[in-house]
Amino acid sequence: MEMKEEEDTMNGRIRGIALVLTTLGLVGMLSSHVHAEGITDEQANAILNELRQIRLLLEKQRTTAPQGVAPNPSTPERIRLSLNGQHALGAPDAPLTVVEFTDYQCPFCNQFHRLTFPELKKIYIDTGKIRFISRDLPLEFHNNALLAARAARCAGEQDKYWELRDVLSSNPNNLSQQAILNYALELSLDAKRLQGCLDSEKYRGDIQEDVKEAHSIGIMGTPGFVLGRTANGTLEGIKILGAQPFSVFDTKIKELLAGTPR
Repeated sequence: MEMKEEEDTMNGRIRGIALVLTTLGLVGMLSSHVHAEGITDEQANAILNELRQIRLLLEKQRTTAPQGVAPNPSTPERIRLSLNGQHALGAPDAPLTVVEFTDYQCPFCNQFHRLTFPELKKIYIDTGKIRFISRDLPLEFHNNALLAARAARCAGEQDKYWELRDVLSSNPNNLSQQAILNYALELSLDAKRLQGCLDSEKYRGDIQEDVKEAHSIGIMGTPGFVLGRTANGTLEGIKILGAQPFSVFDTKIKELLAGTPR
């Protein structure tokens, strides 16, 4: 009887998570997570807490936005982004570009980083078909997300942006300043130089510009992506929301490469 009640409770939690994830465009992430690794009671609670925080943030944005410019989650599918000076992987002349808005403390970003990004990199980025650009969207309820975003950019001054980004994305639950400095030492970064960059509050304004632009195209949660073609420093494409499985990206990329986006 107890096992049946526990099973019903877990199924209820998963259904509740799936309902909210569907609203946020993240249901593919949950499905891949359950099938790839299973989901524990602790993981279910962590995901529910994350989604509650996202919901509260969205509600706050709706109630505080000036009249007439409230965030609109139904932004038209075809959108444009300016591309100036962001960190990029892949061939500059790749036919397609993917921009990710990420939060290093976000469990869904960690999900994408572990399960989808390696395949995306191997099949599309490393073969010259995709240029991958990283931008920041630290969420207000993640206390260390902004610090981590600034640290990654500071590491870029020592040509270690992607290396530190990889470590930060792999450790969303351990992003204190001391932890970040320890990661820097492991990557042979000049920790004093990194600390000086962090102390200077450098890149805070650039990150806020990323946040502003993400919100302007209806990306409020992380990870959020724009996939499309680039011309004259501007990316025109479609949104993909959430830590979707590789199959979702694969389908959309093939459609765009074939010139028949749907």
